[in-house]
Amino acid sequence: MKIFDLGNGYQAACESQPTRQAFRHVAVLLRAGNEIGRAKVCYQNRTWERFQFESVLQSLIIKNFKGDEAMQYLNALKERGC
Repeated sequence: MKIFDLGNGYQAACESQPTRQAFRHVAVLLRAGNEIGRAKVCYQNRTWERFQFESVLQSLIIKNFKGDEAMQYLNALKERGC
């Protein structure tokens, strides 16, 4: 499991899980230790991400934040290169 600090008290806990066909990445959005949201991305082969969990983190942010706030967190991920 890997924890990403998104800022403003938000964290994303990400892990890889096996499936019958291949694997998936699961991300849980946390604030003050409470689960706020969840996202998953399934893969059959391998990922083409710049860093591990990039796609599932983007999905998590887009599902749980709107407009400028979502862009703020997406840009923070790109800047950090997590």
